[in-house]
Amino acid sequence: MPSKRYKKNAQLVEGLKLLPLKEAVQVLIKFEKAKFNETIDLAFRLGVDPKQSDQMVRGTVPLPHGSGKNVRVLVFAKPGATADAARAAGAEFVGFDDMIKKCTEGWVDFDIAVATPEAMVEVRKLGKVLGPRGLMPNPKTGTVTEDTAKAVREVKAGRVEFKVDKAGNIHVPVGKTAFKPEEIEVNARAVIEAIAKARPASVKGVFLRSCTISATMSPGVRVDTREFVASAA
Repeated sequence: MPSKRYKKNAQLVEGLKLLPLKEAVQVLIKFEKAKFNETIDLAFRLGVDPKQSDQMVRGTVPLPHGSGKNVRVLVFAKPGATADAARAAGAEFVGFDDMIKKCTEGWVDFDIAVATPEAMVEVRKLGKVLGPRGLMPNPKTGTVTEDTAKAVREVKAGRVEFKVDKAGNIHVPVGKTAFKPEEIEVNARAVIEAIAKARPASVKGVFLRSCTISATMSPGVRVDTREFVASAA
């Protein structure tokens, strides 16, 4: 059952058609807020068939104003300079055998995992634990690298990952309700542009079928993506 706040906010978008991003953000910030700092999310419906390997949409994008979230990073690296650099860059958890053992036992109290190429030989065995939770390090997202310090700094600063799910949808956090409207807009613009440019060459017809921006406890506001499709062409 929707709350009174949700119903009140829903009235602000009732009858609204697609809005340019700037206007969509202006509607979003007028919503009555919850008692906590809600996450603002972009939801996309794509015209792809995720079952086809050549239609997988995946990547990363840095948020100019950060995500507003304290990202807890685990780095799989053998003792030495690479592990020390990861700690110095702010990684909460750094280790190799000890961290692999913890994860094997079911521990997943972190947000992003980074690994050196050397460590991946053993980390791959954690696929059943980390894979379903989207925590597996991946070269395509920059989380398998020798430069662990750079990877840690980037994800701490607000680099977010996007990946199409089995239903052809993508959800990406772009900030918090405490952000200024222009910060939300700039972050959202960066994500929409990145996804528009990630269109697989094999996709025919409409790629960005819909885009909606919303807060954790709010209704969605539909965003007109035509300007992004044009610029990505």
